[in-house]
Amino acid sequence: MSEGIPQRHANRMALVQFLYMMEMNPPLLMVDRVRTFFSTLEQPREYYDYAEEIIAGIVKHLEDIDGQIRSLSQNWEFSRIAQVDLAILRLGVFELLHRQDVPPVVIINEAIELSREFSTDDSSTFINGILDKVMEQVERHPREKEG
Repeated sequence: MSEGIPQRHANRMALVQFLYMMEMNPPLLMVDRVRTFFSTLEQPREYYDYAEEIIAGIVKHLEDIDGQIRSLSQNWEFSRIAQVDLAILRLGVFELLHRQDVPPVVIINEAIELSREFSTDDSSTFINGILDKVMEQVERHPREKEG
């Protein structure tokens, strides 16, 4: 999966897969599920440190993240959002709101790329629209990172 792919993108790809799996089959013990999941991937677990850090943040802020998605996905029932799109949106919303070390446009571009890799042709437009609205709420320059 990760040969020739930048490490952060490979981490985000793993994240989407984990979040999708988590949604489809909620774990009893998150720590065990994370450990087991990352042990099955090509690279050593340390390679996916970014992904593990983001998973912890998404789980911690899941209610707020989903609230953002619900409020911004006008004319679309939350329960009807494709599970893979929801995983990508959760990742994007978390990064926009909690990762000042990544420029917002990079986060959105990554989410669009992930939607092209994992979802349907129409998903990238939907995901872009939601994340653009979240970016408007972020008080930093879209092309710069902070910190």
